[in-house]
Amino acid sequence: MSQQLKLLERETGTSLLEPVGRGVRLTPAAHGLVRHTERILANLEEAEAELAAVHDELRGSLRVAAFQSAVLTVAPTVLDALARDHPELEVTIAQREVEDAFEGLLAHEFDLIISEEYPGLPDPLREGVDRVELLRDPLHLVLPMDGPWSARPGSLSELAGAPWALDAVDTSTGAWARAVCRQAGFEPRVRVDTLNPLLQVDLVRSGHALAFVPALLGRRHLGGVRPVGLVGAPYRLLSTQVRSGRTRHPAVVACRAAFAEAVAYMSVDKPDWALT
Repeated sequence: MSQQLKLLERETGTSLLEPVGRGVRLTPAAHGLVRHTERILANLEEAEAELAAVHDELRGSLRVAAFQSAVLTVAPTVLDALARDHPELEVTIAQREVEDAFEGLLAHEFDLIISEEYPGLPDPLREGVDRVELLRDPLHLVLPMDGPWSARPGSLSELAGAPWALDAVDTSTGAWARAVCRQAGFEPRVRVDTLNPLLQVDLVRSGHALAFVPALLGRRHLGGVRPVGLVGAPYRLLSTQVRSGRTRHPAVVACRAAFAEAVAYMSVDKPDWALT
């Protein structure tokens, strides 16, 4: 990479890198070149989409990235639908957290990603990325069926002394969960710090912690715990995101349609009761 940049510097007669401490950074001229490059790549992807639309059958590959709960619940249905309707299209799905998925999308590692946005933590609009809303997924408190924390609380503040299983504080899910507890008047006592929602549910099921989980996990993964609605009925917003130049590619259009169809036919169980 550095050799290619030095060659480009010689060809253009312009400095593209400047030293910063022990490293380097792009010069203003280099940032301008990057903007031109992004437009060129977008134009190339638009041309590729037009060529792909000429064929009757979808061919080639489509690379998707999604976080765990989407992979668990929606991805199998999407894979079945695409294999049925477009057998010549090879679809691969990688489990990635949202920020890693975005980096992969912008680096052309992925063609489509699933993103999530939590209440009060809006996802920034990114230049050159097309976003389409997929699902408003309710967020619930889950309690164990037995033990000291299984009793029906009237408000979240009654659970101030409970142990919790939460996402890390530097994630949007973890920041949102802690904000909900603070609004109820307490700082959560985090017993287990994990990004794995299935582990969180299992800790609740065994009576070791309480947790907040998305309803998308469904009955299959929420057996043995009691979902409780939260004040204000909060939800996370799920979206599909692609690079703008790839929006009209037939494979992207088909994949987005498969995801939309999958969530449309999903049944989300209502919580046993809601907090006040």
